[in-house]
Amino acid sequence: MTVQTPPPSAALAETMLDMGRRARAASRELGLLTAQDRTRALKAIAAAIRAAGPEILRANEEDMAAARAKGLAPSMLDRLALDEKRLEGIAVGVETVADLPDPLGRELARWTRPNGLDIARISVPLGVIGIIYESRPNVTVDAGVLCLRSGNAAILRGGSESAKTSHALADAMRGALKSEEMPVDAIQLVATTDREAVGHMLGGLNGALDVIVPRGGRSLVERVQAEARVPVIGHLEGLCHTFVHAAADPKKAVDIVLNAKMRRTGVCGSTETLLMDVAAAPTLLPLIAKALTEAGCELRGDGRTRAILGDITPATEEDWATEYLDAILSIAVVDGLPGALAHLARWSSGHTDAIITEDAAAAEAFIANVDSAIVVHNASTQFADGGEFGFGAEIGIATGRIHARGPVGAEQLTTYKYAVRGTGQVRP
Repeated sequence: MTVQTPPPSAALAETMLDMGRRARAASRELGLLTAQDRTRALKAIAAAIRAAGPEILRANEEDMAAARAKGLAPSMLDRLALDEKRLEGIAVGVETVADLPDPLGRELARWTRPNGLDIARISVPLGVIGIIYESRPNVTVDAGVLCLRSGNAAILRGGSESAKTSHALADAMRGALKSEEMPVDAIQLVATTDREAVGHMLGGLNGALDVIVPRGGRSLVERVQAEARVPVIGHLEGLCHTFVHAAADPKKAVDIVLNAKMRRTGVCGSTETLLMDVAAAPTLLPLIAKALTEAGCELRGDGRTRAILGDITPATEEDWATEYLDAILSIAVVDGLPGALAHLARWSSGHTDAIITEDAAAAEAFIANVDSAIVVHNASTQFADGGEFGFGAEIGIATGRIHARGPVGAEQLTTYKYAVRGTGQVRP
């Protein structure tokens, strides 16, 4: 598939509507497949990605060269980059999705009414899902295979920076579907980088799209939520926090905070703010700060933090609201668990927040009171990932409260219907 230059508006509109029609037809074909058919298709996709590895990596090199020329930040370059290890990880993720229990046709509940009606709630696909994302080419695969596992057709619109890589990956997936005599249009990638294509998707493609999933920064998600005429499974930015409680084990605190911030700074599960219990701050904060600065992290702190650490950049209100996606960490010294909860209530985006403590009661109080999609005790916020949850992959981390929350895997891409069986009942 070739990345296209923007066509005239009328032509683009018809192109997008045609993608919607073909996706709807493919979704009906998917409904006729068995769980074994979908598993076979997914394993073929994993093999196709491995076979197309050289072409995919060459496409990624071209995207990377263009991104460097544009001056993309190191964290964004890291999101974009593929190598043999990461590509193998993508293929393994596909195989993991293939081995998941099939989410369709599950009997979620069943009961019999006094009049004898037998009622069952059964899981079914959502239908056609539009995924709009930015510069992470692995999302092309994650989204495509999760939709296939859950019996949904997917229309994918990736970012311009990853266009060549995404098209190479999509070509491999579609080739695998064709070789297995599956509906090829179950996975379609928008071939143009024209932003007008996003507008057409948000309009619902004349009823062809059932759900939109945005995966990207605040501006993308806010646009989708404001303009979409179909339901949205969205997430705000990953403004993640780690709270080091007074009863934290010092070694765990240093190791976890360092990993939570610096393992990969450009992922949405990266900790952006460290909350330090005032009772432990004088002794433990210098140890944590030393590990972070030696790893190349810039620290910004409130007044109490700077009183302990000395000459670091003062933190402003903007810092508490910023997803850096970079080697920068804001630090606030808080008055125990109540202070941490108050900070989170004001500043957390509801993505992932963690506590480090050996006090079981404090940990349970934190889990009960923090209203985030993922709440963690004594582990890194970077575990906020569908693969780490055993989902094989994810489309994103949903921070809303309706339909899906947390990692969005295959099971979260289903809905349900009711099967009502009678023996001749009529309603009086």
